[in-house]
Amino acid sequence: MVSVSTDDALLDVERIHGWLSEDAYWARGRSREKVERSLRHSVNVGAYDDAELVGFLRLVTDRATFAWVCDVYVDPAARGLGVGKLLLAEADRLLTSYGVRRAMLATADAHSLYAQHGFAPLADVERWMSRGNEQ
Repeated sequence: MVSVSTDDALLDVERIHGWLSEDAYWARGRSREKVERSLRHSVNVGAYDDAELVGFLRLVTDRATFAWVCDVYVDPAARGLGVGKLLLAEADRLLTSYGVRRAMLATADAHSLYAQHGFAPLADVERWMSRGNEQ
């Protein structure tokens, strides 16, 4: 049975770095140092099958008004088993507990998963801007 936790001590940083730097289209080539720094400054959600990390999600948030949901990754062997849904349910619970009114994310391929948790395309896209195009 898969469970989720926000306990950073349980994170397998080596595995997360491998997933992101080698397989995730948005983070390919990300350095180990950058992964470690991002973990230190985020709310991290791990999905575990027994003690083995099988999925990961990172929240960048002030825990009051805004959050960015990012680095959502499920190990290929665990895909299709509801791990992504568990991660997003925990993110939803955390964001609700913080009182965050706006959470954003970007995805190239998982729109239907995120839509199940209230995410939708931007209504006023002309209002939004970004800086940099790095992945």
